[in-house]
Amino acid sequence: MQFHGTAKVNSIGHLEIGGIDTVKLAEQYGTPLYIYDVALIRERARSFKRTFESLGIKAQVAYASKAFSTVAMVQLAAEEGLSLDVVSGGELYTAMAAGFPPEKIHFHGNNKSLEELDMAIEKEIGCFVVDNFYELEMLNDLCLAKGKQVNVLLRVTPGIEAHTHDYILTGQEDSKFGFGLQNGQADEAVEAALKSKNLKLLGVHCHIGSQIFETTGFLLAAKKIFEKLNGWKKEKSFEPTVLNLGGGFGIRYTSEDDPIPASQYVEEIIDEVKKQAKRFDMKVPEIWIEPGRSLVGDAGTTLYRIGSRKEVPNVRQYVAVDGGMSDNIRPALYQAKYEAILANKALEEPEETVSIAGKACESGDMLIWDLPLPKAGSTDILAVFCTGAYGYSMANNYNRIPRPAVVFVENGKERLVVKRETFEDMVRLDLPLEERVNK
Repeated sequence: MQFHGTAKVNSIGHLEIGGIDTVKLAEQYGTPLYIYDVALIRERARSFKRTFESLGIKAQVAYASKAFSTVAMVQLAAEEGLSLDVVSGGELYTAMAAGFPPEKIHFHGNNKSLEELDMAIEKEIGCFVVDNFYELEMLNDLCLAKGKQVNVLLRVTPGIEAHTHDYILTGQEDSKFGFGLQNGQADEAVEAALKSKNLKLLGVHCHIGSQIFETTGFLLAAKKIFEKLNGWKKEKSFEPTVLNLGGGFGIRYTSEDDPIPASQYVEEIIDEVKKQAKRFDMKVPEIWIEPGRSLVGDAGTTLYRIGSRKEVPNVRQYVAVDGGMSDNIRPALYQAKYEAILANKALEEPEETVSIAGKACESGDMLIWDLPLPKAGSTDILAVFCTGAYGYSMANNYNRIPRPAVVFVENGKERLVVKRETFEDMVRLDLPLEERVNK
């Protein structure tokens, strides 16, 4: 088993993260429980920033908060000098509640509402990543009415398909996101943005996919974008000050995955941008990127308590845990794969191969198929690795299962950053069919 960050096995054979025994965390805070290795998040953030700084490139590294958005996580991003990518009013509100600098917030999304745009304008955020003509017009009208000017990037789809799961491809021409680079939509959007006195066009944005293990797609996207920028330079006298190449940098979920270092993504992107800028006699723009999963994904571990077992003779052994698709829907949604161990038997050799079932009333609620484990019983704690991205953020109350607590660990100290949801929390917003009068 290859551990990430500060994870290791301690002297009594338990999984330890951030200097804290995870079995003790399970006892103290209950299960399911999300644990985040703060030191690993910090190291990943710094590795992206350090590469830009060492090469003397002006840049913004924006944490894509859709991966995991809480007040504490946003504050951690601020501590590390990151910018912030939000995609909804809720994520923007969380950023404001965390005291995040609004000028470092970038607002994404393919269907921003009037209310969300109005909120973002009033908060004076740093940049709007405009996704479509509907938004472009609405944003312009709002700014006109308020007498304000805002910074914008235009999201374009460069026609690049990243090598990843079909459900999370976003950069190809047939996408719900962005202005087509090849079909004239991007040209029309640039023309409209440049005509507006209320929109300051900084440049363009693209995002070609997620969980990408090579740089080819990013480099090809940059090449295609610069070829279009060259036309805009000649025809519209527009030269961008910002080029945002998005995120999607892959992490290791299982031994099948082979990610490259953050520095390699950044170095090769910088080299290509410099090459293309020189090719078309342009200034090298400020480069923005948006790591999300690659900052928090493998920093997260979910703890579960082992529950029931079922044997299908000559077929399979099922072992159930006290969570599942309510705290990690990715296996059901994307057929995502994970690795896991028993946190309290971290040094013991596997005795059986089992499949880990969730407790939701769905046949598809399976977390891991065919996992080698020591003999597992009701006193054991299962630790599933690399659940830091899209676990908590996609958690749900299916079957009215409460969402787990979240604990940050660092340098031998733990901090509860999200309380466990209670049954009372789940009915707090419910209203009865009719008012009942106490007699």
